[in-house]
Amino acid sequence: MTRAQQIGVIIGLAIVAVLTLLRASDPQLLRSIRDVTFDEYQRVSPRPFEELPVRVIDIDEASLREFGQWPWPRDRLAMLVDRLSGMGAAAIAFDILFAEPDRLSPRTVVGTVPGIDPALLSQLPDNDEIFADSVADEPVVLGFGLTNEGTYRPSVKAGFAFTGESPVGAPPHFNAATPLRPRLEANTAGIGHISLNPGSSSSVVRAVPLFLTDGEQLYPNLALEALRVAQGVSTYVLAGAPDAAGVMTSVKTGDFVVPVTAAGELWLYVSPDHADRYVSARHVLAQNGASTEVSAAINGSIVFVGTSAAGLQDIRVTALGENVPGVSLHAQIVEQILNGRYLSRPDWADGLEIFAIAVLGSLLVILTTFVSPAVALFCGLAITALAVVASWLCFSYAGLLFDPLAPIISGSVTHFAATSFRILVIDRERREVRRAFGQYLSPSLLYRIEHTRDALRLGGDDRELTVMFVDVRHFTEISERLPPTAVVGFLNTLLDALSRHVVANEGTLDKFIGDSIMAFWNAPVDVADHETKAVRAALAMRETLAELNAADAFGFGKDQPVGIGIGIHTGIACVGNMGAEARFNYSAVGDAVNVAARIESSCKEVGFDILISEDTARLQPGAALLEAGTIGLKGKTSRTRLFAVVGDERVRQSAEFNELRQLHNQLTEAFRSRSPDTRRIVSAIRLKTKMITPGLAEFYRRISRRADHFRDEPISEEARPAG
Repeated sequence: MTRAQQIGVIIGLAIVAVLTLLRASDPQLLRSIRDVTFDEYQRVSPRPFEELPVRVIDIDEASLREFGQWPWPRDRLAMLVDRLSGMGAAAIAFDILFAEPDRLSPRTVVGTVPGIDPALLSQLPDNDEIFADSVADEPVVLGFGLTNEGTYRPSVKAGFAFTGESPVGAPPHFNAATPLRPRLEANTAGIGHISLNPGSSSSVVRAVPLFLTDGEQLYPNLALEALRVAQGVSTYVLAGAPDAAGVMTSVKTGDFVVPVTAAGELWLYVSPDHADRYVSARHVLAQNGASTEVSAAINGSIVFVGTSAAGLQDIRVTALGENVPGVSLHAQIVEQILNGRYLSRPDWADGLEIFAIAVLGSLLVILTTFVSPAVALFCGLAITALAVVASWLCFSYAGLLFDPLAPIISGSVTHFAATSFRILVIDRERREVRRAFGQYLSPSLLYRIEHTRDALRLGGDDRELTVMFVDVRHFTEISERLPPTAVVGFLNTLLDALSRHVVANEGTLDKFIGDSIMAFWNAPVDVADHETKAVRAALAMRETLAELNAADAFGFGKDQPVGIGIGIHTGIACVGNMGAEARFNYSAVGDAVNVAARIESSCKEVGFDILISEDTARLQPGAALLEAGTIGLKGKTSRTRLFAVVGDERVRQSAEFNELRQLHNQLTEAFRSRSPDTRRIVSAIRLKTKMITPGLAEFYRRISRRADHFRDEPISEEARPAG
């Protein structure tokens, strides 16, 4: 493991630890995201509406238009109770508060008139008494609300039995309730709270407490109390935890066992709002009595009396995003219990999600660090798909609520952080590579290395290279007459000026060996026309050296010019990182390298500054070349044919060079045929060389002594290099 990998793992695991602790603390943001996820599940697969014995008696806009504004006089509510009871309602639950006297009661209205005889008042009807009398002996459940004023607690009409430890402290606490009229409280069969989401900051009703507590007594929900009254049972059986007080697991009322959260809440699994759930109050209170259809709908049903009128402000939002009357949610609670379609979030769900964040996050860190970001991304996507599918299947088939987003979000953050760190490390390594290779490669070549897949592969690689060696002539004599510091300055000036042309022509500077330069083309990436670019670099070196000598850049005097020899060969070599693990160089080795070095050494014998092999010359259509003969190179069993590089395409196309080439071809033929005309041809050539390049004078001065170099088989026109 590298140090960068160690740092990456430490940082990644630290991020996983922070995300795990964040999930364990469960901030409001995560809870909100979780709630929205579960809402989406219900929207995709809501509880279907079924024809169940549950109805809402709706005090709707049409009823208000017919019977007047709300609140109605309670004698009309008494009539409503009588009508519903007569139709056979199993239970009648009012999602309405009766905290104050009926202001429309005749006794109340007349009592406000000054001077009325109290005896007369006592003979007038009282709507509250009428309503209380109608409630007596009927399966009526009244509701109470919550308030912060007073100390009133309503009566509890049911008994409680516990299994396990006492769950009295589990439900939400309340301080005081809205009071019921005394006779109503005494006569009703059941009393339940109407609060759907007390203490919640969300407008969406997702879970409803089936009980409230004041710390000593439990108070049932209106819907649960209606179900109890409808069954005619007197006791709730509450299951608590076997070893911890203040925890609730389920509640049994009659034939129904309802799973609840630890706080005694029921997760609502809502169905879409449906018209068949509602019966308008005006149809029940119709002057000629309710229709047969209405009577059939009420018979045997648990009915909830409430309002959908917008002005009465009892509109709630469901998990499906629908705005519905609050009374309909009480009805849906009973529907959900009757059909047994429950949602639950196990107590161990939080622990499982926290564990998943820790384990999956650590796995992603390891994959991203040691394998590759692509593999880690694939695994992350697979984990995401698995989490979503598993969560959905648990919801669909078992009604279990598991949050897939917490592990997914945490995994995404972890993967992003680990990948970002790795990219930063790679970018740093890329900068190091650029800085290292920038000393040897051209900017365009560096760009291609960085943006070409597998362009820079470590290790040895056999490939065709064009190799160049450059050596300073008479360097030993120069170093003998100069102090060491001056020698270093001389070399720095010369080698810097010459090496620039290697980089400019997309070559790779291999190394500086004393007064020599080794360079090659076509590695570490492919370079088109690498043979031609190597020759161009050599010609540019010749021009640069001439300029330096003309300017006396070395301080030796213009009568002591510096000379160089350049040898170039194209062939197969092994190129790559070579050396020890602690220190290595990017270099090339092989026969092609040795041949190029020997060609450079032959420049002294030939008397010319740029020599190339036949393999290189064959691919030089634009250079002006002259055959330099076949020379035996050290370490080679056969002789190597060489060519002198006279100039570029401009020189090649000049009339002077064409005349020189014709004479040169005559000379080589004369050497091969051992003709006595060689002296005459050489004399004629010397007159031409001064007009092309001064370096040819020494070349032709020595050529007669090398006549045997031209006595091998002559070059065919097909094999002869262009130029």
